[in-house]
Formats: sequence, structure tokens, C-alpha cells
Amino acid sequence: MPKKIIYICIFLLMTVLCFGQSNFTRGEALLMQNQPANALDFLIRAVAEDSSNSVAYLYLGIVYEQLGRSDDAIAIYRRVLPMAGNLTANVANNLGNIYFQRGNTDMAEQYYSQAISLNSVYANAYLGRANTRIKAGNLQNAIVDYEQYLKLDPRSSQRDVIEQLINTIRFEFAAEEMRKIIAEEDERRIAEERQRLLDVVSASLQSAADSTQGISFGAESVENYDGLFELE
Repeated sequence: MPKKIIYICIFLLMTVLCFGQSNFTRGEALLMQNQPANALDFLIRAVAEDSSNSVAYLYLGIVYEQLGRSDDAIAIYRRVLPMAGNLTANVANNLGNIYFQRGNTDMAEQYYSQAISLNSVYANAYLGRANTRIKAGNLQNAIVDYEQYLKLDPRSSQRDVIEQLINTIRFEFAAEEMRKIIAEEDERRIAEERQRLLDVVSASLQSAADSTQGISFGAESVENYDGLFELE
């Protein structure tokens, strides 16, 4: 068979296979090839064709994220969240990621916590919530999440950085506790010195009052003899 005919046959076969693929399959393939812009239309059509395909929704949300369309991603994730089944934790985690990137720590923690409640061994959700709590200043609970993350993913490439961060936070806690102890001790010592001074002043004033009272009695005694020294 001539080569030209072979090439034509291969082309026709590939064309048939391509058109035989569903929108979902083609969108998924393009997403896995890191071509979100090309995957977008296929996944939109896949969702329209089958509104129960939670994976298609998840992929579409990821595509929107990769294209910087976070509002669309949030809308898609929220739409699929109640019907995502065993993907619910993944969807909630992705929502947490978006809100974290937006700086909305309250919403981010809410969705990370939802993901964890649905899947208690979801390592990335613990990491996301820990980072959120750091950003919100909730350091003590952040440590708890970081440690749980490292238990679930002991070979994490971020292990050294996280352990360093945990040690830094604990050092700050210890330093702050020491500052409180020193401040309390200084306050107690100052209070004692203040009371001692007040006691000394009070005693001195009382002594002066007693002396004045004695002189007053003497004067009153002298005044009792005023009539005896009157000249006639």
C-alpha cells in the first residue's frame, strides 16, 4: 500500500477517534496536558450535557482557577458542592484555596474545615488551614494543623520549612510568656514598694498627728488656768 494512502488512513482514523471522544474526555485530556484555555469549551459543554458529572464540574473549576477567573471558579465549585459525593472534600478544599488567595481568612478556614470534616486524612486541607490561621494570627491552632499535616505527609518537600516555622512560633510563645512573667514580677515588686512607701508615710503622718494631739492637750490644760492669771 502506498505511503500516501497509509497516511490518509491514519489521519482518518485519528479524526474518527477524536470526534468519537466525548466533550468531557477531550476536556480532561487537554487539562492534563496543561492546556486550560483549550479545555474550557469542552468542559463547559460536558457540564451542560451531564449536570450530574461532578468530575467535570471539578475540572471546570480548576480550569477557571488556572485562567485567573476566580469568580467563575467559586460559582462552579459552590454549584457542585452539594452534589459532589466523594469529591466534596476536594471541592471544599479548592474553595478554601481561592478564598485564601483572596485574603478572606474566615471563608478560607470555613471551607478547609469542611474538607477536613469530610476527610480527616486530607493532608492538603490541614496545610491550607494552617496557613490561613497563620495569616489570621491564630498561631497556636496553626501549629496543631501543621503537625497533623506532617503526620499525614511525612515526606513533604516543605517539611523543613514547616518545622522551622513551628519552632519559631514556639520560641515566640516562650519569649512572650517570659515577658509576661517578668512584667508581672515587676508589677508585683512595684506594688510592694508602693505599699511600703504608703505604710511609711502613713506611719509618719500618724506619728505627727499623735504629737500634735499631745501638744493640743497641753494647750488645753494651760487654757484651763487662764482665769487664775487675770489682773484685777
